[in-house]
Amino acid sequence: MLKSLRILVVTIISLTLFSCSVGLGGLQSYVDATDGYQFLYPSGWVGVDVKQSSQGVDVIFRDLIEESENLSVIVSKVDEEKTLTELGTPTEVGYYLLKQMNNQAENGRKVDLINAESREVEGKNYYNLEYEVTLPNQPKRHNLASIAVSRGKLFTFNLSTLEKRWDKVKNLFETSVNSFSVY
Repeated sequence: MLKSLRILVVTIISLTLFSCSVGLGGLQSYVDATDGYQFLYPSGWVGVDVKQSSQGVDVIFRDLIEESENLSVIVSKVDEEKTLTELGTPTEVGYYLLKQMNNQAENGRKVDLINAESREVEGKNYYNLEYEVTLPNQPKRHNLASIAVSRGKLFTFNLSTLEKRWDKVKNLFETSVNSFSVY
């Protein structure tokens, strides 16, 4: 009887631990202590060498197999006193970024905002944005972004994939974008 009880307890604990790890399965952690942000990104993705640019791109990762799938973090300056909500609502900020992307007429890009919502984590506000992107002579893309403001910096975390792969990676990408946090 005692042996059966032990086996049952060990089995329950094992299943519980396994089911907890499945939620984050396929993701690994990235922390930038210098700029003060962190996120989870898909396993099998590698960092791309980023040269300091005026665009503020801080880090880029891409999938080894599906090279068009990528993520980036852009860090730019914002007034030290500004909060994310002072920049606008999620929809306003989403349309502002959309306008910035569409203003690059030479690249022929067309971007549509699909969804904009806010979330709060440990007292910090984040805007999650979802876009559909069309580029000339390329398949349609699906982008997710998380926007945050901290210490006079605007952080933009962006994940991108081909629209045809969206259903396969949606849950993984949503978990990744929701893991983005600043401190």
